[in-house]
Amino acid sequence: MNAQVLTVGIAGYGVVGKRRREFIDKHPALRTVAVCDRTFGGSGTLPDGVPYFATYHELLGQPLDILFICMTNDIAAEVTIAGLQRGLHVFCEKPPGRTVADVNAVKAEWQRHPGLQLKYGFNHRYHDSVRDALALMHSGKLGRVLNLRGVYGKSQIVSYGSKSIWRTQREVAGGGILLDQGIHMVDLIRLFGGEFEEVYSFVSNDYWGYDVEDNAAALMRSKTGVVALLHSTATQWRHRFSLDVTLEKGALILSGILSGSKSYGAETLTVVWAAADDLGDPMEQVTRYNRDPSWDDEIREFADCILAGKPVINGSVDEALRTMELVYRIYAADKQWSDRWGIAPP
Repeated sequence: MNAQVLTVGIAGYGVVGKRRREFIDKHPALRTVAVCDRTFGGSGTLPDGVPYFATYHELLGQPLDILFICMTNDIAAEVTIAGLQRGLHVFCEKPPGRTVADVNAVKAEWQRHPGLQLKYGFNHRYHDSVRDALALMHSGKLGRVLNLRGVYGKSQIVSYGSKSIWRTQREVAGGGILLDQGIHMVDLIRLFGGEFEEVYSFVSNDYWGYDVEDNAAALMRSKTGVVALLHSTATQWRHRFSLDVTLEKGALILSGILSGSKSYGAETLTVVWAAADDLGDPMEQVTRYNRDPSWDDEIREFADCILAGKPVINGSVDEALRTMELVYRIYAADKQWSDRWGIAPP
């Protein structure tokens, strides 16, 4: 492996794959040298000289150091395993697969290659509002976390104008809005609240009628008594991202998230400083964030892990596995839903 420039292949060259390439090629130690996507229908060369292929098997035949995977959920784990077996460092978009079994299979393969780095794209961890809130929580100035309320929703499962409907198909996607978008909120709830073991839920596909969920509501409690409410929804007509973290001496309120669609509103962090005499109207400080460094910072951190031999922390296979396990505990907690689709608790 060249210590100065690491060669990158991108498996899945749609919207996300192209966005990843934008930031990969900005990094001085990374260079995209090949891509693949089933829509190419064959092999050739992009206008900028980068070769393309129709299958990931052809892509893995190229001289690569790193594989970025931006493919559908049904083959994400398969391609991750193939990349590790090829001796490549791997970055895979969320979710890490369709099922917990998928992630366990990846982890087992990764453990056979101790020199390789594996990271998953839990991009929301890299938003400045999230990082600032997390730093305040860890500072202890607001005391311990008492409870959390998270809502993440959009108005459709399929993006507007998209011709790709695979997210509506259980066979390909594995799950609906909770596994696709809501997994980000599940990950953040774990990040702020710890591990949740007691789970109650209602999961449904009553509105859109696909064979994947369009709503999931969960009530969860950790061993330490932290309670979390989660609503992941594809019937949120006004797109919404919000996470309230209530602590002993105040609160952290994350609202809005900078995204490609620009439809989730301004990204803000409100810090609430509670006092005994505030009569329920405490002092607040609101910070608005106008830039999104998350894509750049996420890739820089991954490159640094490879170059410096540091372990992956954010988006590690263990983090991905615990988040997937909680997603599936939410599915399994609704007996009607789990019986209908044969979902067993992890």
